[in-house]
Amino acid sequence: MSIERRVQLVEMLFYDLELEATQFEKSSGLTCVSGCGNCCKHPDLDASPLEFLPWAFHLFLNGEAENTLTTLNEIDSKTCHIYKSLSVFGQGRCSDYKYRGLICRLFGFAASKDKYGNLRLATCKIIKEGQAEQYNSTFEAISKGLYVPIFTDYYMKLSQIDHQMGNRILPINKALKVALEEVLQYYSYRDFPNAGQNCG
Repeated sequence: MSIERRVQLVEMLFYDLELEATQFEKSSGLTCVSGCGNCCKHPDLDASPLEFLPWAFHLFLNGEAENTLTTLNEIDSKTCHIYKSLSVFGQGRCSDYKYRGLICRLFGFAASKDKYGNLRLATCKIIKEGQAEQYNSTFEAISKGLYVPIFTDYYMKLSQIDHQMGNRILPINKALKVALEEVLQYYSYRDFPNAGQNCG
């Protein structure tokens, strides 16, 4: 399957999730704190290269893929390369929010299943403590059937697009590198794509 088609399918999956996550956010009243970025700074953040294929393709179309790959090969940070700190007080943001990965889109507005199959909202301490009333009522509503996107469901859908890339879970900066390498290798012996083919 071509890079363009895989990018299109991943972006379609992201679009579906955006609709579901937006509805869940409205129903729950939960929201991320503006300028927080704590989840982005987590040193053990893992992702699949496939969820960052749209990001890598976007950089390639804009002539930034090779330089970004060089930078990623030179840094030793475990913090997501796309995250940018805005102040010494710990505030920051995603520098390429439109092309953020699946993990970024799910966290805070999706659930995981515990070993008994019960749904547990995957969110941060800041939301749990700072929005305790909404969190507790949402937790109860989920147990009574409130729909919430589920991590495993979305990662299963992702892996159906490209089993190898979708099932390979790596530290986030390694996932970014592999996504860039995939795009650069693919076009090393193919014509440059029409920029209009980028679905983002």
